Amino acid sequence: MFTLTYVYRDSTAVLGPLATYAEPHCYDLCAEHSERLTAPMGWELVRLPVEEEAEPSADDLEALADAVREAAKPGPGPGQEPVGQGTEVGRRGHLRVLRSEPAATQPGQE
Repeated sequence: MFTLTYVYRDSTAVLGPLATYAEPHCYDLCAEHSERLTAPMGWELVRLPVEEEAEPSADDLEALADAVREAAKPGPGPGQEPVGQGTEVGRRGHLRVLRSEPAATQPGQE
């Protein structure tokens, strides 16, 4: 796997190792498509050297497991607003104005 990054201002496309996080203007490509990739006329295509794939380290596996656990945590149900996010007091187009309110305490919690 490879990541394609481009910068319009410099008319440059860079193909390098798979990125570890998502960024705007970046696209992940399989090996077959990365080999066939060409840049538009007038653009420069820079191919960064890619290290041979290594086995994931214990830190990589632990980070992946933590991310899966975090994603599996239950969130607010449909139609429920997350606690402590405030109350809508105004709207302009797609933007909302929220007033912060402390989370309400449940009976027996203090």
